[in-house]
Amino acid sequence: MFIRIFVFLLGFGLTVVGFVFIISYLNLMSLGYNFYEYVNFISKQFECYYALIGLILILFTIFIPIKEQKYELYI
Repeated sequence: MFIRIFVFLLGFGLTVVGFVFIISYLNLMSLGYNFYEYVNFISKQFECYYALIGLILILFTIFIPIKEQKYELYI
């Protein structure tokens, strides 16, 4: 359970970092880049892949079922 929480928080952190870079690169639009050139540029930046990796980790922790362990008391 703690591993799932850790992976979820790791994914959340990576998603935030990735989207911060994506938003910061929006300044290229003010330099005259069009939307196609902007998407082409951020698709080549490794920092922007953090958002995708983080979203995959978050979806992994949410939708993969947990194996329930049954604890039995033997007396």
